[in-house]
Amino acid sequence: MMNKSKILNFLGLAMRAGKIITGESLVIEAIRTRKAKLVFLASDSGVSTSKKVTDKAKFYGIEIIDLFTSDELSQAIGKARKVLAVSDKGFAKNLMKLSK
Repeated sequence: MMNKSKILNFLGLAMRAGKIITGESLVIEAIRTRKAKLVFLASDSGVSTSKKVTDKAKFYGIEIIDLFTSDELSQAIGKARKVLAVSDKGFAKNLMKLSK
């Protein structure tokens, strides 16, 4: 069973550790340069944002988690964002485990 609050708390931790890349253009760049290990896309993102990020992540084989609203993601990291990338392998692995 997935624990949403655990994932969001862990995202906050990753943010404080400086392992989160935020904002659409920075995340797309991070995917392209393979810095992104895992992408969080808000479930209420606009169609073009969703498509752009999803297509890019699929092409580079990076997993996307879209279980959270932009409010939930923004609260977790303390910034209003719809797209985040985790740049640390360890954090990404733990977040994927928690989201299964």
